[in-house]
Amino acid sequence: MYLCSMESTFFYNLQGTLASNEQLHQMAQELEASGAEFLLLQLQEGDYQLVDIELRRLQNVLRDSGAPMLYANYRRAVEEEMGALQKVELIDYQFGSLRDDFDFGPLVLLQASAVLEADGFVMGDWVDEEDALSYKSDLKYAAWYQLRLILSLRALPFHLNEQGYTFVPRKRSESAEQQQFAYVDPRNREVQIEYEQVVTQHLRDLDALVDAKALKSAQSVDAEANAASNNVAASVVIPVFNRVKTIRDAIQSALSQECAFPFNVLVVDNYSTDGTGQIISELAQVDPRVVHIVPESKTLNIGGCWNRAVSDARCGKFVVQLDSDDMYSSPRTLQQVVDAFSEQDCMAVVGSYSLTDFELRPLPPGLIDHKEWTPENGMNNALRINGLGAPRAFRRDLLLAHPLPNTSYGEDYAAMLRISREYRIGRIYTSLYNCRRWTGNSDAALSPERINQNNLYKDRIRSIELQARVRKE
Repeated sequence: MYLCSMESTFFYNLQGTLASNEQLHQMAQELEASGAEFLLLQLQEGDYQLVDIELRRLQNVLRDSGAPMLYANYRRAVEEEMGALQKVELIDYQFGSLRDDFDFGPLVLLQASAVLEADGFVMGDWVDEEDALSYKSDLKYAAWYQLRLILSLRALPFHLNEQGYTFVPRKRSESAEQQQFAYVDPRNREVQIEYEQVVTQHLRDLDALVDAKALKSAQSVDAEANAASNNVAASVVIPVFNRVKTIRDAIQSALSQECAFPFNVLVVDNYSTDGTGQIISELAQVDPRVVHIVPESKTLNIGGCWNRAVSDARCGKFVVQLDSDDMYSSPRTLQQVVDAFSEQDCMAVVGSYSLTDFELRPLPPGLIDHKEWTPENGMNNALRINGLGAPRAFRRDLLLAHPLPNTSYGEDYAAMLRISREYRIGRIYTSLYNCRRWTGNSDAALSPERINQNNLYKDRIRSIELQARVRKE
């Protein structure tokens, strides 16, 4: 019977998830000197309440699970309501949970022996038996990220879906919007580079690293598979549901493109009820380039609407994204995207966009250029980050072979991950697109429950992709 709790646990406040190897090595030395069996690590700023019997429960589960690390649901004090506690439900860690911002909650419990072993590998004190693993020992920010990936090679972190403790958070000064786009903020570039180095090593350890030199270029793909069934070079695809306020702007933005080739605008109206369909019909009557598509099925989400547009006989050789509440930033955007296919000899293109308000006034952080995607390693780093940029463009034949999942979140990310495993993707780092943030359309305004569901789905997408890369399919 297990009886130990407080006396067998070493407590350490990391004060956030950014940590250096030097800091974690010092922690490991103190942990070893303490002789403790467990390490309780605090990852968020605030105060926790963990009574002896709660800690004993966490220790017992960690032992029984055989995992090197455990995290649990918890009770969080609600600042606006004195004395009120909110139950926080976290999500399960998966094989593909490689994003650096995975939410473990404020506290994690680790096996001391696993931490000390990982520290030995990192600092070069121990050598792996097969001499296959190597880790960075000079990290200034990403040491915690590296540690939890190292531990996951032994076994995945165990999620205990019980309220294990109470936490009183310290109020954050950043807005939800700033937190959402922190990974593309130029001030955080050095941190992102370290994260990329760590995840690249992890993929190498899993034998899941994609070699950029092995990716298929446009020229290497069968020319017959690229033949279009019509003379349309490019199609702008706009899935829409109830965007009466913005759909006219989006379509007119597409129609204003100045191109040296024929193009059309495929607007997939997913049974709007607010007058959106009437606006599309009016514009289609004035300009034959506007193709108003109402799906035969009412079961489609955004990904399904994309598939419906791509499978339409009027779809062009290249398909280019435009969301129903956004606008291209220049009349040359479409030409620039299509030119990139030939200039970069690629099968898909990802651009960059600017955050604006509804009136197109700039919002911080401004340009979202996703410089974490590079031709040399973007296809690997993509498994760590939560988005790949916009607008996205694909060769039609590629999407016919690899349809998007019929979801309304992560569908484009899933498509790009699958493509990046096998095909070359081009990048444009200048702004092509104005992403308008307004009440009702911002991911930053989502509830914590919805954010959890979105993250769970994207981790699932990563798990599918990572498993395929491990299997070399």
